[in-house]
Amino acid sequence: MTARTGLDEAIEYHVVNSLGWPGLRPLQAAAVAPVRAGDDCVLLAPTAGGKTEAATFPLLSEMVGQNWSGTSVLYVTPLRALLNNLLPRLESYTAWLGRTVALWHGDVGPSERKRILAERPDMLLTTPESLEAMLVSQRVDHTRFFAGLQAVVIDELHSFAGSDRGWHLLAVLERIERVIGRKIQRIGLSATVGNPQAVGEWMQGSTAGRGGLQVVTDSVVAPVVQPQVTLDYVGSMENAATVISRMHRGEKRLVFLESRRQAEALAFLLRERDVQTFVSHSSLSVDERRRSEQAFAEAQNTVIVATSTLELGVDIGDLDRVIQIDAPRAVSSFLQRLGRTGRRPGSLRNTLFLATSSDGLLDAAAVLLLWKRGFVEDVVAPPHPRHLAAQQLIALALQQGAFGASTWREWWGDLAVMDDGDEVLAYLRASGFLVEDSGLLSIGPAAEKEFGKRNFMDLLSTFVATPELRVVAGTREIGFVSPLSLPAPADRNVKPLVLAGRGWHINDVDWQRFTVWVEEVQTKGDVKWPSGAVTMSYELSQARRDVLLGATPDVELSNRVPAALERLRETRASEVSAHGLVRHDRPDGSRVWTWAGLRANATLLAGLRLDTTGVSNDYVDLPAAADLAAVDPDAVPNLGADAVAGLKFSAALPATLATRTLGERLADPVGARLTSAQAVVAHREDVRN
Repeated sequence: MTARTGLDEAIEYHVVNSLGWPGLRPLQAAAVAPVRAGDDCVLLAPTAGGKTEAATFPLLSEMVGQNWSGTSVLYVTPLRALLNNLLPRLESYTAWLGRTVALWHGDVGPSERKRILAERPDMLLTTPESLEAMLVSQRVDHTRFFAGLQAVVIDELHSFAGSDRGWHLLAVLERIERVIGRKIQRIGLSATVGNPQAVGEWMQGSTAGRGGLQVVTDSVVAPVVQPQVTLDYVGSMENAATVISRMHRGEKRLVFLESRRQAEALAFLLRERDVQTFVSHSSLSVDERRRSEQAFAEAQNTVIVATSTLELGVDIGDLDRVIQIDAPRAVSSFLQRLGRTGRRPGSLRNTLFLATSSDGLLDAAAVLLLWKRGFVEDVVAPPHPRHLAAQQLIALALQQGAFGASTWREWWGDLAVMDDGDEVLAYLRASGFLVEDSGLLSIGPAAEKEFGKRNFMDLLSTFVATPELRVVAGTREIGFVSPLSLPAPADRNVKPLVLAGRGWHINDVDWQRFTVWVEEVQTKGDVKWPSGAVTMSYELSQARRDVLLGATPDVELSNRVPAALERLRETRASEVSAHGLVRHDRPDGSRVWTWAGLRANATLLAGLRLDTTGVSNDYVDLPAAADLAAVDPDAVPNLGADAVAGLKFSAALPATLATRTLGERLADPVGARLTSAQAVVAHREDVRN
């Protein structure tokens, strides 16, 4: 290392002599000053860009320089597996300085927890749910334990920011800050954020006492090395298995699919072809996934088949190639997966897309088209987390025993979780979830009955963000659909659910388990576009339209792709126009091809006071008198009272508020407004013609 880095001398020594690095990476060098200055930071770099070290090396330097004592740094991730993976690395780094790190999550036993509480490690690796459990536990003196806290590192920030777990984390951090009486530094790590400044400001939480925010990226522009991205059309899962078995032999390959059913099917087909294959998805036990990931990390000439469980930063060793079956649901997901490759010196980042159907080809081409245009989705927190306001108020009563009926807002300041807190609190009091005595609110009988089992563990469990329903036939998982895509109850005998190219009669919808129980039927239905049930964004739907109109992503195409795209464009030529929306008149109304995405289309229908069930990504069906130009784009889809059972903690909200909350989370007013404006232009052209 030729120049001082601004880090503690011991860290500089070990970077060179223990890690064998010639110096810091660009992000790590750029992060030293703002992190050591105490600024809130968002650190951005591709996967394997050294973000963990960019945050922890400066914090460890401050720990020594300022003589921090007790647990002074929290390191929070969304996955236990990621914490387990990070522990050995961080144990090495803290040991350089004679400091300690410990792990605390649901798999950590009581004896280890007791040791942690007694010895208070300098750095604690944990999850938001475990932090909440510490705050409400009678066994933890949280005032003493968190007294020395100085900073929190939030890994995979984009994953938190786009879900309710992010809101929950921010609310818990606000309560910890209130306990210790000061703000703590917040450092977010992410590889794929389209709007880092906005995400960083969201991460900072309430505005009172908020410090500066620095968005830190690589300060050195490296030579542009284009990743190797190839799109191939193979036509079936069987053909995909054959291609994988024959190509790239001797390499370590990670194959991503979008459902557990597909993952298991492909794994079976690969094993039939004598390919050493491991599987990782959320339905497997933790031990089974660990065994697969460990075996994969140590093997060569092997394949691991996974859903998004391996999209985040769990280390599975040196990887040669990523293969994507059909397409991920977002450009950001593709970037995460692409970043799993190219870590070995001299290797390139790469992804091979294998489209197993014409609709899979269209989806893949659309994702790649957006990527080549430089588009990455903005990360936006789910709106109106009223159910989390209810959860937080009940959790505060558990934490404190009782809290002030007039001073409760002091615990969260102006954090958006509590924007509707007055309305939520009024319901909790009126319905017996909280009871008042001498101006103090404490746990009431309704909260004991609803959430009290297992010492209120259900109140601290995982949260649901954008809901999707698991579709199951017997014991076989078919896939996942948006609640908006379900046919209305009155139509289910004549209008099947369409998924995986087949029609399914809905026998039951279990909103508690978020599962749809189905059986296959021969009713033809509208099956030419089976992916219509999957939620797609406005931008992705518009990109699919662009592909049908002739746009082709600038990536390597197999010899099969141009002909397959041409057939697809010919088949669907009547559904797209370069001049705007396409309307197909019917005796009872019209079908308008909006290409606006499922959420925007549902919002359009709600804005015309029409039924929003059974909606598609691509079109809306309108009665004769309906006019998209007259849409109220701020309308909220209504899924019905039964659907709110899938909204975590909805029992602690009035039914009308819970229904509205779920509808607002499934709405897309921006996409609806853009589509409605386009409809006005189309209408005027029709009048002139």
